Amino acid sequence: MKLRNVTLATAAAFVLLAGCQTPKPAAEPAANTATTVPNKAGMSEIDRKIEDLLSQMTLEEKVGQMAQITLDVVGKGENRYSSFEPFTLDTVELRKALLDYKIGSVLNTANNRARTPEQWYAIISQIQDVAMNKSRLSIPVIYGVDQIHGATYTAGGTMFPQQIGQAASRNRELVRRGAEITAYETRASSIPWNFSPVLDMGPDPRFSRQFETFGEDPYLISELGVQMIKGYEGDDNNIGHPEHVASCMKHFLGYQVPTSGKDRTPTYISDEALREYHLPSFKAAIEAGSQTIMINSGIINGVPVHSNHDILTKLLKEELGFKGLVVTDWGDIEYLHTRDKVAATMKDAIRMAINAGVDMSMIAYQYEPFCEGLVELVQEGKVKQERIDDAVRRILRVKHNLNLFEQPTTNPKDYPKFGSKEFEEAAYQMAAESITLLKNENNVLPLRKNIKVLVTGPNANSMRTLNGAWTYSWQGEKVEEFAGRYNTIVEALQNEIGASNVTFLPGVSYKMDGFYYEEFADKMEQAVAAAKKSDVIILCLGENTSTETPGNINDIYMSDLQTELARKMTQTGKPVILVLNEGRPRVISRFEQQMKGIVQIYQPGNFGGDALADVLFGDVNPSGKLPYNYPRYPNALVPFIHKPSAEQRKAEGVYNYEADYNPQYEFGHGLSYTSFKYDNLTLKENIKMGEPIQVSVRVTNTGAREGKEVVHLYSSDLYATGITPDVKRLRRFEKISLKPQESKTVSFTLTADDLSYTGRDGRKITEAGEFEIRVGDQVKKFTLLNPDAIGTN
Repeated sequence: MKLRNVTLATAAAFVLLAGCQTPKPAAEPAANTATTVPNKAGMSEIDRKIEDLLSQMTLEEKVGQMAQITLDVVGKGENRYSSFEPFTLDTVELRKALLDYKIGSVLNTANNRARTPEQWYAIISQIQDVAMNKSRLSIPVIYGVDQIHGATYTAGGTMFPQQIGQAASRNRELVRRGAEITAYETRASSIPWNFSPVLDMGPDPRFSRQFETFGEDPYLISELGVQMIKGYEGDDNNIGHPEHVASCMKHFLGYQVPTSGKDRTPTYISDEALREYHLPSFKAAIEAGSQTIMINSGIINGVPVHSNHDILTKLLKEELGFKGLVVTDWGDIEYLHTRDKVAATMKDAIRMAINAGVDMSMIAYQYEPFCEGLVELVQEGKVKQERIDDAVRRILRVKHNLNLFEQPTTNPKDYPKFGSKEFEEAAYQMAAESITLLKNENNVLPLRKNIKVLVTGPNANSMRTLNGAWTYSWQGEKVEEFAGRYNTIVEALQNEIGASNVTFLPGVSYKMDGFYYEEFADKMEQAVAAAKKSDVIILCLGENTSTETPGNINDIYMSDLQTELARKMTQTGKPVILVLNEGRPRVISRFEQQMKGIVQIYQPGNFGGDALADVLFGDVNPSGKLPYNYPRYPNALVPFIHKPSAEQRKAEGVYNYEADYNPQYEFGHGLSYTSFKYDNLTLKENIKMGEPIQVSVRVTNTGAREGKEVVHLYSSDLYATGITPDVKRLRRFEKISLKPQESKTVSFTLTADDLSYTGRDGRKITEAGEFEIRVGDQVKKFTLLNPDAIGTN
């Protein structure tokens, strides 16, 4: 293949402007067709190349770069005609898209099915051949996919736990290592752009995509999000390296807190809450150099985010200084017209989104209206030529940074570690550290290996539920086809204690060709009878896989059939170990008290069954910690971060009431097979504003076996001015390993800025006054000394 020789430059540096000032509403910017040519003096080599290329591009070529289509549009065979023909590219449609309409990006897989690295290489090589050898300017296509918990759209790739499980591990090193492996295997598939990580705050257990997040705490999300970005892009964000990919932060901003709890439905978020809880993870990721960002598909305060100039341009590009590529989510410009009704025509929708700050439209299918409409809008003066040029600069910069002009594809033969034992061990380790022991009555766990167990429940023998959605296919329904060589929970337990000691009867099964919530009784009475002959029952409950709108839910109680199975198991008198395999916490209070042990495994990936067996039988000491509050009732969904009035105590008198903060298990909860003692919490009683806040605590393993403990440091602002403070906030965490009777002193450094809060005007405020630090069961107060409140811009 003959390709242009363009020298790779280093990734562009991202500059974060100081402060977070509330953007004021503004009218949509006026449009003109004048092109602003920047002064090339002092430009980097990469910027000069971009400007030279821009100067040669027609308007149609620029608009084409701003368009992204799904692979099915340019394919034929299994993907389009429901036939058994193997997938191939349709050369006529491919040339139309890339040469006639100058399309600059392709995403997704064909027929909702993972491909082997060799198949990906063949497909993308053909696409790049047309883009670079047949087009006038030889601009490569940028290809993107959702490889969100491993190389999820690559057959044979390594599957890690979903992000929610990675958050439970609290292990920064493992999160980064997983992202490094995912980047390696994604590049082995010739794909350079990964739509990950999810940086949304996920406090709502009703939401269908909570499992894709790092949970409900802004600090935790920020810390692990940065590690994932470093894993994808490298320390210096050198995404041109053949083992790195461009990361994509998503979904900016406030996506996972719709009022209804259902995907892509409206929400109302104050500016104070938006900045205090939802913005920090994206701010940290921008500072870490992430090079692309995807936009929230929903509506905030009545305005679709894809048309919100204040959020996309004033906040993201101007205030936060984001210099990278802004891409829509699937079909979201079209939705401004068809769903959200803020644009009377499709052309109006394009105008609104591009002027708001969108650089690339994930059109998916009908690309002609976008390309033709945007060209017309520029010609009519309704979209500025400089807005187009800004968008294309951003797109071309990412393509240059990825080294696509020199190396538009990467050959799988150059990636010998793909799917290797080394990578699988990392996936197993993450699964093992994510597993969270919620309950262990009378130390029923770990189990002895010379016992008879009944394994039952719809999640007991399913690789699909171990992995979750976005695994080999969108909803995860094709997992069994690809993951047969890995162990389900049943198979892992058979390997652990011998097949003769394990009886499996499902009791309840999912209707795998139906909706995620469809299930049926399956040998339930036989399972009850078998339970009476067993020493222990391992009850594997949860939900089938789903994501996005298909995963919307009306009732977060564990399903009726699974609840019936749970109650019947407990009535046998045998000890029941409940294994929760779920993308979001399904309420279990109807039978939780009868469970002797409860283990949350989230969606742990292909090695989750093996990791669970090792935890249940004591080969691994569990160390996971909840990344969210596990609710006790559907109407008691108070998150970990909440105000004092959410948990006020009973008031005696005329009005006898109390608030209802009563999670089944609180954020940060997670037991071990050993015990840890905290003491000697040390910090100064009086600390001047601007002085480092040094905190240390001693942690001792008082048990008989080695274990890992997550040391969480929380702060509480006892009184604040104007805004009621949160009860407590996570400020630092560290995961340590201790041998029996070993002690370690863990030290943390805070700043006064860590104790700030966002005021009603959107500005951060740091106030003098009393604060409380909590680490484990140790609590100390201190006073921050400064006579005046300080507002930081």
